[in-house]
Amino acid sequence: MLLDTSGFLCLVHRDETQHLKAKQSYERASGGLIHNYFLDEFIALAQARKLRRDIALEFSEAWLNSSKVEVVWIDERVHRSGLKLLRARADKTYSLCDAVSFVLMRERGIREALTTDKHFEQEGFVRLLGI
Repeated sequence: MLLDTSGFLCLVHRDETQHLKAKQSYERASGGLIHNYFLDEFIALAQARKLRRDIALEFSEAWLNSSKVEVVWIDERVHRSGLKLLRARADKTYSLCDAVSFVLMRERGIREALTTDKHFEQEGFVRLLGI
C-alpha cells in the first residue's frame, strides 16, 4: 500500500476523523511505500491542520527509519514522469506529489493507497479512507 499525505495525517493525528480507520488499515498491511515528495507535503499539511511542527518533524524523521515502510527518493526520471502525467491530465487538479505517487504505484503494481484523496480513485486505484 502507498501512504499518501492525507492518510498519513489521519494515521498519526488522533484528532483526524478517520484516525481509527487509518490505524486499522495500516496495521493490516504487510508494508507500505512513501517517497520524499510525500514527506515534504506532509509537513505543510500537518502545519495547516494545526499539528505542532516539532511533532510533524518527529513523525517524518521516524518514518525515514521505519522497517515497515520503504522510502523512495524521487529521481529525475520519476519526476519527469510525474510532470508528463500532469500534462496528460490537464482537466484534473492533481499535485506533483500525487502524480509521482501514481507513477510509483503503477511501476510497482500497488493498487491501494492509505488516503482520503479522490484523485487516487480517478486514476483507478483503491482509496482506503473515504471522506
